Amino acid sequence: MSTVSVTDARSRLPELIEQARSEAVFLERRGKLQAVVVSPEQYARMMDALEDAADVEAFDAAMAEEGDNIPWAQVKIDLGWQ
Repeated sequence: MSTVSVTDARSRLPELIEQARSEAVFLERRGKLQAVVVSPEQYARMMDALEDAADVEAFDAAMAEEGDNIPWAQVKIDLGWQ
C-alpha cells in the first residue's frame, strides 16, 4: 500500500495503474485521502465480499424474525414448484 499526492499521480498515472495490480494506491490531496486505485480483480473480490456480508446479514435478520415457520413442502407449492 502506498500513498501518492494527486499532483504526483497526474504525472505517474501509468506507473500507478501498474502498481495497483499488486497493491492499493491511495491518492491524497492536501494531506487528506481522496481516492484509492485498485486492480479490477481486487475490486471484484471486494464487491463479492460485500455481497457475501450483506447475504449473511439478511440471513441473520430472517432467522431472528418472530413468527410461524413455513414448511418446505408448502413453500414449493406456493412457488409452483410442485
